[in-house]
Amino acid sequence: QVQLVESGGGLVQAGGSLRLSCTASGRTFSGYAVGWFRQAPGKEREFVAANSRSGSSTYYADSVKGRFTMARDNAKNTVYLEMNSLKPEDTAAYYCAAGTIAAFSRRSGAYDYWGQGTQVTVSS
Repeated sequence: QVQLVESGGGLVQAGGSLRLSCTASGRTFSGYAVGWFRQAPGKEREFVAANSRSGSSTYYADSVKGRFTMARDNAKNTVYLEMNSLKPEDTAAYYCAAGTIAAFSRRSGAYDYWGQGTQVTVSS
C-alpha cells in the first residue's frame, strides 16, 4: 500500500511558476511508475506527465511539453512537477498517481494509488 500526498498548489498569475510535490509513504516510489494528472471543473481527468517505473524516461502531454518538468528524488521519496509559463487553462486540481505498470500510461485507470490532489489556479 502506498499513500501519496501532494502539495505546492496555489494561486499564480499567468506566466508564473509553481512546483508541486508528491511524497509517498508506506512504500517507496521505487518499482512504481508515477504520473501526474489534472482535472478541471466539469472536465475529465487528463494526463499531464509520467515517469517510467525505472525512472529513466519521462513523458509529457503535448499541452505542457516544454513548460512542465517532472523529476523524481528517490532519496526523499518525492516526485516533483515544475510548472513554468503557466496559463489560465492550466487551472485544475492536480493529482499524482503510482502504479506497477512497466513503463508508463496516459490512462488514469492504469494507476493503483492516488493522492488527494492539490489545486492550481492561474489568473489572467
